[in-house]
Amino acid sequence: MRNQSSLVDAQTRGAVAIQGIDYIELYVGNALQAAHFFRTGLGFAPAAYAGLETGIRDRTSYVMEQGKVRIVLTSPIDPDSIIASHVHQHGDGTRDVAFTVPQAAAAFELAVSRGARPVHAPQVQECADGIVIKATIGAFGDSVHTFVERHAFHGSFAPGYQPVDDAPPAAGVGIMEIDHVAVGMTEGDLEKWVDFYVEVMGFHQAHEEMVFTERSRMSSKVVENASGAVKFPIVEPKGGTGRSQIDEYLAFHRGSGTQHIALGCEDICSTVAAVRANGVVFLRTPRTYYDALEARVGAVDPAEMERLRSTGVLMDSDDYGRLLQIFTKPITGRPTMFLELIERRGARGFGRGNIQALFEAVEREQRLRGTL
Repeated sequence: MRNQSSLVDAQTRGAVAIQGIDYIELYVGNALQAAHFFRTGLGFAPAAYAGLETGIRDRTSYVMEQGKVRIVLTSPIDPDSIIASHVHQHGDGTRDVAFTVPQAAAAFELAVSRGARPVHAPQVQECADGIVIKATIGAFGDSVHTFVERHAFHGSFAPGYQPVDDAPPAAGVGIMEIDHVAVGMTEGDLEKWVDFYVEVMGFHQAHEEMVFTERSRMSSKVVENASGAVKFPIVEPKGGTGRSQIDEYLAFHRGSGTQHIALGCEDICSTVAAVRANGVVFLRTPRTYYDALEARVGAVDPAEMERLRSTGVLMDSDDYGRLLQIFTKPITGRPTMFLELIERRGARGFGRGNIQALFEAVEREQRLRGTL
């Protein structure tokens, strides 16, 4: 099987030494307003700021943190910058999925030697608080991966940033970590990028499946690094009589990119209740979904079943345990990027049994937008 052989090959070749996701950077039209949404809607605390006041002339950035999750929201000051171009082309969305590595230069050189496109050679950023070394390679669409090496850095995120001390307090909602980053891929490119992560980055293929609805078909493969700390489900459309949610994403995003970010929670039902009370809107789960749930996953405690029904949270199971998940409606001005909340109870999959319910829910939203 390919996923077993690719894991052996990656281990034999030596993988790029990735310890985890350091941050995810979104390019947005207005970083201040986006930061307000992440604070008031999702409970992220503003941790650092960069802009004109810190000597940065082309951008404004806010670093938002909760648990182990770090989101950087960046908007352009210079209308001719790559940031402005990215927002104009794709709308608000992910530009950089950055990795923590022990040696940024070594990671960069290894990836480039295996065929990665160099974007920024290793750069040393130094201030009184320590040293941060960064190097960047190209990824899917207009996205990039930055390798980040921190030498006992004690400042606010990186040199050029200052702490945010005057923001209203953020009420955390129980988000702990980034579980995975899902990629919407143009048709015919899935294998190319699976090969990129296997051959260049030393990841392995962990899952594969086809998704069918009445009107659309999609192919999905998951690549992850050896530790499982970084996971990329990659999905491409495979025809059908209608426009799938991936087709819609690609049309409005204008190419491949991050379709959603999955945020791991300690108690998803409590998190969903808090986030919904903050005004964030989730996809509606069909009421009939819960009538058939126990036939698929086994017995569910009646009290938990009621919590699932009241919050709209989905449940799935695999050989390792269960997972609970739910999806927001798009959080940008275009019907593109959304968020997933997920709680894992041993399960290693991505909610295979829920995919049908999810896609049917998305297609209902597409009908309302007239894009199905």
